[in-house]
Amino acid sequence: MKIIFQMIFICSALCLLLFAGCSEDETTEPKPEKLKEGDYRATQAAAVPKIDGKGDEECWTKADWAAIDKLWLGSSYTESDFTGRYKAVWSKEKLYLLVEIIDDVLMDSRPDPLNSYWEDDCLEIFIDEDNSDGNHQNNYNAFAYHVSVFYDAVDLGTDGQAHLYNDNLNVFRSKSGTLYTWEFEITIYDDSFVYGAENNKTAELTEGKKMGFAIAYCDSDLSKQRENFIGTMDIPGTDKNLAWIDAGVFGTMELVK
Repeated sequence: MKIIFQMIFICSALCLLLFAGCSEDETTEPKPEKLKEGDYRATQAAAVPKIDGKGDEECWTKADWAAIDKLWLGSSYTESDFTGRYKAVWSKEKLYLLVEIIDDVLMDSRPDPLNSYWEDDCLEIFIDEDNSDGNHQNNYNAFAYHVSVFYDAVDLGTDGQAHLYNDNLNVFRSKSGTLYTWEFEITIYDDSFVYGAENNKTAELTEGKKMGFAIAYCDSDLSKQRENFIGTMDIPGTDKNLAWIDAGVFGTMELVK
């Protein structure tokens, strides 16, 4: 009789273990695919951040940092000369970026924001709303906002000339030693955008949406020209200066909950 009770006990224990295993398999969510270099998953913000260059809102604590560390142009640099990283969150209306840059010399020597704007210190934000790749040099298939230390946002228009797109984003930067914290609120437009129009349709941001995306930094120290150009992903081949023309080299940003 004792042996029978022991067998019943063992069978019951095995059944419980099997049930627990099946239950765990049924409730465990599949792990997301590993991100490719330059890709990013932006979480939805329960409450949008205030654009004050502090980055102390709760939404930022739930977002992951991504490095700005791939040399596109120029010679090698030290961490004290440049170090960069960013986070992103979103709402249905806007994309938000928090960017930390260590730069030992902040330089903008040109009073005209449209004059050789890429030669001064600036953050460059690349956005391809529908992730369609392709040429965007003189069209709005994608945007390449060159944001100066004075908050001017410059890109080329359909006429091939540089224009200001300051109305497309809100930005503020704070400083602590050589650490600069940039905070952005960006309105997302599709390729129907018309420069100067008052009725440009904004893109609604939703879970699962994928956009072409990259960030780069133009670092100018004392030579009055860009010494380094550092981005978020490696660009294959010998010509690394393609992102301002070809959205096909961007990474992908996916919007998630």
